[in-house]
Amino acid sequence: MTTTSGDDASGIPSPGRDHPHRGPGPISARMTPMSPRMTPWWPDLTGVVTLPSGRQIRGRGLRGGSTDVGPLPDFGVYLTARLHEERWPSRWVAWPDFRLPRTPSDAIDALREAYDRAATDRVEIACDGGTGRTGTALALLARFDGVPAGEAVAWVRATYRPGAVETPWQRRFVRRVPLSV
Repeated sequence: MTTTSGDDASGIPSPGRDHPHRGPGPISARMTPMSPRMTPWWPDLTGVVTLPSGRQIRGRGLRGGSTDVGPLPDFGVYLTARLHEERWPSRWVAWPDFRLPRTPSDAIDALREAYDRAATDRVEIACDGGTGRTGTALALLARFDGVPAGEAVAWVRATYRPGAVETPWQRRFVRRVPLSV
């Protein structure tokens, strides 16, 4: 392993090198109970949901502003009608507002990747407003984590936002979509 000035042989940055909002230096130095490689989301950061397994996912609205507060995500899934890109690794899912994904299998594949990465990385899910599509995606992540399909919408409304999963067809999608691609 290569170390940089100020790091000890373990690769953990020495005091003073940590960025106040983005966590410690290199990814190899990030720590959480789930993985020795990452820093968890701040516990009081708006939109962070802890799945029953302990995985944490941040949901947010892209219109709500930048990611200047709190650590940056290691991976994101962006649910928008038009292409959305970030400066960190991410997936874009074509998903118009108040509707369902244009290609459900692409959405399930991207969400499965997000779920798998959440075991070791900070993952965020975002749409324009952060409620309907993001809530739908978080409910599907809860299903991946073992929450029964019929309870996933209520679970995400209790743990994320009361109005999450806005439309009847989004609620039906959460209950009925197969989680395998």
